[in-house]
Amino acid sequence: MMNRRAFSAALVTGLAASLISTRGRAANSTPVKARNIVLVHGLFADGSCWSEVIARLQAAGLNATAVQNPLTTLPEAVASAQRVLDRQDGPTVLVGHSFSGMIVTEAGVHPKVSALVYVAARAPDAGEDYTALAKTYPTPPASAGIVFDGDEGRLSEEAFLRDFAGDLPEAKARVLYAVQQPFNKALLSGKTTQAAWRSKPSYYAVSTDDRTINPDLERFMAKRMGAKTIEVKASHLSLISRPDEITRLILEAAGQQA
Repeated sequence: MMNRRAFSAALVTGLAASLISTRGRAANSTPVKARNIVLVHGLFADGSCWSEVIARLQAAGLNATAVQNPLTTLPEAVASAQRVLDRQDGPTVLVGHSFSGMIVTEAGVHPKVSALVYVAARAPDAGEDYTALAKTYPTPPASAGIVFDGDEGRLSEEAFLRDFAGDLPEAKARVLYAVQQPFNKALLSGKTTQAAWRSKPSYYAVSTDDRTINPDLERFMAKRMGAKTIEVKASHLSLISRPDEITRLILEAAGQQA
């Protein structure tokens, strides 16, 4: 008869194997062919930050929609993405940049979502305290540039140009700074209740020169989810400075590459 200690060890081993198996299915599954792409922006931005990628997706014959994330609370941000997903007419790849990885992780369980793409994005587990996780890595420089007006936060111009959009021409970075959408402080306290990457094929683009999310944290999250991962020599805004690489990853997730 198995004693209590042996039973506990077997139980832990079985749970670990189950988790690894779940990640493996998500990573190794061949994504279904999708023609719909839904893109979600993060902090310090608006939907226009996807313009370079959208143009390339449209040229490839795909239907691309950028969600205007309200940046108020996590439930409201997730709801804004879910409404866009509801309107899609078939399999859809859900793509998130930066903070919106939280939204992808939560809303990605939507039945129309066929695959997930994280672009230098947060990728928490269900119920995980992302802030606590991030603190286990060196704090990225951009964090010091966040300023608040009451409950409304934004990135200072100096931090935006240097730490958020550091590899973009200054004139272009200033235009992006001008359309920066402030976020509500309550947004940062939200926790996901789902982890869509445990059941959906997942892809991750690490920004190796990121000064907004630590690149090693990005690598950890990508590895943990078993994502197909690429590394892009770019700032946090790889979707703008390296749109070809990001578009190719999205096309792969959509089953549009041979």
